[in-house]
Amino acid sequence: MFEHDTGVSQADAWLARLMSPECAPDERAAFEDWLAQSPDNIAAYLEAERIHALAAGLGSEDLLRAAAHAARRKPAPAQRNWREWVPAAAAAVLVVAVATTTLWPRPAEKAIVQQFMTAQGEQREITLFDGTVLRLDTGSEITTDFDGDQRLVELVRGRAQFVVAADPDRPFLVKAGPGTVRDIGTTFQVSRIDGQVNVGLLEGRVDVSVGSGAQVRRSELAPGEQLTIDGRGVIGARQLLDLAAAHAWPQGDLVFRQRRLDELLAEMNRYSPVQLRLQDPALGSLQVSGVFHAGDQEALVAALERGWSLRAQREGAEEIVLSRPTQ
Repeated sequence: MFEHDTGVSQADAWLARLMSPECAPDERAAFEDWLAQSPDNIAAYLEAERIHALAAGLGSEDLLRAAAHAARRKPAPAQRNWREWVPAAAAAVLVVAVATTTLWPRPAEKAIVQQFMTAQGEQREITLFDGTVLRLDTGSEITTDFDGDQRLVELVRGRAQFVVAADPDRPFLVKAGPGTVRDIGTTFQVSRIDGQVNVGLLEGRVDVSVGSGAQVRRSELAPGEQLTIDGRGVIGARQLLDLAAAHAWPQGDLVFRQRRLDELLAEMNRYSPVQLRLQDPALGSLQVSGVFHAGDQEALVAALERGWSLRAQREGAEEIVLSRPTQ
C-alpha cells in the first residue's frame, strides 16, 4: 500500500487511513510493517501527526490545507554557531522574577556575565548556569548577569522562551522594556520587537508592573494569557494567548489564525534573507490562516498562489514581490 509515494506522502496517507473508522486490522498490521521498514518512515509519520495536530487547532481556515500539506515544509536551515562574550552593563527596563525551590548549588559571589545571540533564521536552545532552559528565537540577543543575590537576564531584542530553574533565594529577572514583570512559575515567553514588549504565560503566574512607588501600575497574568507594554510604558489589557502559536515557534513553526497578510509576511521575513514584499499595500489586509515553517518562503509563496491566486515575481536573489493576478 502506498509503495509509489514518497515517505512524506506515505505518512500522510497512513495517517488519514488510520483515522478512518473503516480502517481494518490487516491495514493496521501493514502500517506497523511499514514503520519497521525504515527510521525515516517513523520520522515522517511523527511529522505528519505533528502537522495534523497544529492544523486541527485552526479548524477549517481557507489557507490551512495549502499551508500544512500542499506546501509541505522544507527541512529547517542549518543553525549557525552562537557567540558568547562579556558585555558592558546595559540599562534595565523590564523585570521577570521567578521564585521556587532547587538543589542547584549557588555560584561564586562574583558575577558571571554572558551574552548570547542568534543570526537570521537561527534558533538556539541554551541551558544557563542555574539550569534554566532558554529558547532564543531568530535575530535575538540576551545578556545574563548571575551572582549570589540574583539571576539577571536582559532581552536586548527578539524573542525568548524561559523554562526557569527554581531557586528560593535568588529572583530570576528578565529586562526587556518599560516595565517590571514578576513571574512565579516555570514557563513564559518575552518578546521585544519594534519597540514593543509582549509577555505570554504558558505555566505559573506572572505579575506585571510599570513604574515604582505610588506611580506603580500592575496587571497579573494567568496561564494562557498575554499582555503588551508599549514604548511609553503603558500596559495593555490582558488577552488570551494563542497557545498553538506559542508552542509552535520554539519548534520552528509559525501558526497564524486570521492574521493580516502584511503581518504574516513581516513575521516570516524575520527568518529569511529572502524578503517577501507586496506590490500593492492594499493586499496587506487579506486575512490568512495556516501553519508555516519559519523561513520557508517558497512554501508560503506556493500556498498564497494556490489559496489566494496571488502572483509571485522574483526580483533579484533576495526579494519576491507578491501582486494581484493580471487580468
